[in-house]
Amino acid sequence: MSYQLYRHTTLGNTLQESLDELIQYGQITPGLAVKVLLQFDKSINQALATRIKSRLTFRAGKLNTYRFCDNVWTFMLNDVEFREVQEVAIVDKVKIVACDGKSMYQIFLHSLIGIQSY
Repeated sequence: MSYQLYRHTTLGNTLQESLDELIQYGQITPGLAVKVLLQFDKSINQALATRIKSRLTFRAGKLNTYRFCDNVWTFMLNDVEFREVQEVAIVDKVKIVACDGKSMYQIFLHSLIGIQSY
């Protein structure tokens, strides 16, 4: 099982809208749409974990709120400056959601057999 965070991106929303339209016109079944979304979750998580090489730093003026629930950190930041080599972007508000980089399946298997590798 992969995280479903990226379903709320432009790409994820567009995919969901397209699948809904295909279901409406009888081109695919709802079951197939679910399979497509699950594959999207798996593929985008894997691609971002293995193909992205750029690094970015940020500094927040204020940590507004934070939460740790179900092994997921959520941070709400204000007055944030992002830097990548020579580019700088400043934004008023940012929400950062950070999840464990290991697959949920791997964590589940380790918990079943008692391996503590993370």
